[in-house]
Amino acid sequence: MAAMTPQDITKLIVRTSMGDRAAFDLLYRQTSAKLFGVCLRVLNDRAEAEEALQEVFVKIWTKADRFAVSELSPISWLVAIARNHSIDRIRSRRPPAVDVDAALDIADPTAGPEAMAVASGESERVHRCLEELEPDRAAAVRGAYMSGESYVELAARHGVPLNTMRTWLRRSLMKLRECLER
Repeated sequence: MAAMTPQDITKLIVRTSMGDRAAFDLLYRQTSAKLFGVCLRVLNDRAEAEEALQEVFVKIWTKADRFAVSELSPISWLVAIARNHSIDRIRSRRPPAVDVDAALDIADPTAGPEAMAVASGESERVHRCLEELEPDRAAAVRGAYMSGESYVELAARHGVPLNTMRTWLRRSLMKLRECLER
């Protein structure tokens, strides 16, 4: 199956919002592998991720009309639904007294400067700006915002404290924004 462009996925979501089952089926076939990966990464259990994926697509079917008012790219919107649903599943099985600070370790699903630039067809500029960052900082940004790795995972992989990783990412995003605004 050929890869679909963001415009193709947008059209499928719009057609889905109008109750077009064929468009919904094609949207499922084109995006389910990626969304399953998101669910699996968050839930860390294949059976639960499969169940969550089905629930995610029920949400997509019922909420497709809400995409039109969103400024996110279509895949970012779908990933946000999958990620948020998976996080909700984890929260629902935990006792109510949950450490709020644990949420800081979950990568932010909103589109950052890089995702917005990619969504608007400026991936070449983004990659050029990423090359201006130190290699380890660029790898951390790619891990957090393209692969969905948590800050804890990135800190462990790069052998730095968690707060250092947060600082790297915050400063790198500021440098990316400056580069993209030039």
